[in-house]
Amino acid sequence: MKAGYVPLKLNKQRKGFSMLFGVSLVMLLILGACSSGSDRASDNVGRVEGTNSSARGEVGESSPKKGEDRSGSENRALSISEEPTRIKEGGKRGYPNSNKNVQAGQLTAGEWDDPASWERFGNLLNSQEADSSKQLWEFWNFNRLEVIVTANGKSVSDASVELLASNQTIWTARTNTEGRAFVYAGLFDQDTANRGNFTVKVQSGQESKTTQPLQIPQQGSVKVDLGKSAKLSDQVDLMFVVDTTGSMEDELNYLEAELKDVVRRVSDEHGNQLGMRVSANFYRDKHDEYIVRPYPFTTDMNKVIDQFSKQKAEGGGDYPEAVDQALQDALYEHDWSKEARARLLFLVLDAPPHDDAQVIDEMKKLTKEAAAQGIRIIPLASSGVSIDTEYLMRFMASATGGTYLFLTDDSGIGSDHLEPAVGEFEVKLLNDLLVEVINRYVQD
Repeated sequence: MKAGYVPLKLNKQRKGFSMLFGVSLVMLLILGACSSGSDRASDNVGRVEGTNSSARGEVGESSPKKGEDRSGSENRALSISEEPTRIKEGGKRGYPNSNKNVQAGQLTAGEWDDPASWERFGNLLNSQEADSSKQLWEFWNFNRLEVIVTANGKSVSDASVELLASNQTIWTARTNTEGRAFVYAGLFDQDTANRGNFTVKVQSGQESKTTQPLQIPQQGSVKVDLGKSAKLSDQVDLMFVVDTTGSMEDELNYLEAELKDVVRRVSDEHGNQLGMRVSANFYRDKHDEYIVRPYPFTTDMNKVIDQFSKQKAEGGGDYPEAVDQALQDALYEHDWSKEARARLLFLVLDAPPHDDAQVIDEMKKLTKEAAAQGIRIIPLASSGVSIDTEYLMRFMASATGGTYLFLTDDSGIGSDHLEPAVGEFEVKLLNDLLVEVINRYVQD
C-alpha cells in the first residue's frame, strides 16, 4: 500500500482476496498465534454512521462460544494460559524491509468508541460471547453515570468526579475537555443490591459541589455547574506502552515507524501551544531479557524516536504477556502531570495478561487507578488478539474514558487480525487515525 492511500471499507466486508491470501500462507508457514471507528454522536468526522447486522454481539444473534473464533470454526475451549505456544520468531507472512527502513503510512486501523455508543455496548454485553469474557476478567456490572461538569455554562476540564455510597468513594474519574466523566457503580462487584443511593462530588481548584442522592443505572446523566473553575491546563501527557515479544515481529517495525511519525506530527502541530511530554515503554514477559523497559516523560521528541528505533521483537513464548507489570510501571513509576488537559496511555499489544487470580485482581485495580488519575487507556490491538483480549481492552478503555483501536488486514501487513464485535467503521491509515484521536482529546 502506498503512503497516503486511505481504504474506505466497512467491517465484515473484507472477506475476499486478503482472506484467501492469508489462508494460503497459513498452509505454507509454521506459526503460533501472533498477537473502533465510532458512531460517536458528537463527532462524526471520519466515521461511517449506521449499524451492521453481521457484527457479533447483536441482539438475537448467536455469538461465538468461548474457544470458537468469529468465523464459526470450533476449537476446544482453552484457558489463556493453555493457548498454543507462539513461534518465537513471530508472524506467518514474509515481510520486506526487515532492516527497519520502513516508512510510515502503511498500517491500517479502525476505531470503536464504546462510551459514545453505550446502548449498543450494553446490548453486546448481554451476548454469550461478552458474558464469557466478563466472567473471565471479573468485570461484572457496567452501571455507568455520565457526569457533565460546567462553570457558568463552559466545560470544565480535568475536574475530579467522585461517586460515593454511604460516604465511601466507589469510583473516581476526571473530566475530559468536553467536561465529561464516567463513573461506575459496582464494576467489579457481582452483587450491588445493597448499595442504595449514590451521590457525586465534583471538585475543580477551590470549587466543590455535591449532588443530591442519585440512583444508578436509572440515572443516566447528571449535570453539575461549579460557578468557577480552574484555568484549562496546557499540559498533555502521551505514553506508549508496547509489547515487544517475538509474536509482535510481524508488525513491530511498522508500528515503530507509525508511532515515530505520530510523535513528530503531534509535536509539530501542538508543540508551540501545548506542553507536550511523551514516554515510551516496552514490555515482554517473565524469563525474558526484560519484563519492562521504561523511559521517563520527556519533551525531547528526538529522544523518544530514538528509543523506538532501538527496539526489537524477541522472547515471549506462551500466549499471555506481562501486561499487568507494564501497566503497574506506567501508572506508579512515572510522573504524570498533576494538572493536565489530557493524559493518554496507548497500549499496543497482541496478547492478554496472564489469567491467574492475582493478575486479574491487579488488572482491575490498575483500571480503577487509571480512571482516578485521569489516564485514558487507549488500546491498539495488533494481529493475533483473541476475543477475550478484545473484550478486556474494551472494558478498560470504557472504564477510563478511552477508545478502542485495532489494526486491520487491509494493509496486507502482519498476521490475520480479529474482526472486532462492532458496527460499521472506516478503515484509515494508522498514523492518521492516531493523530486524529490525540487531537480529539486535547482540543478545547
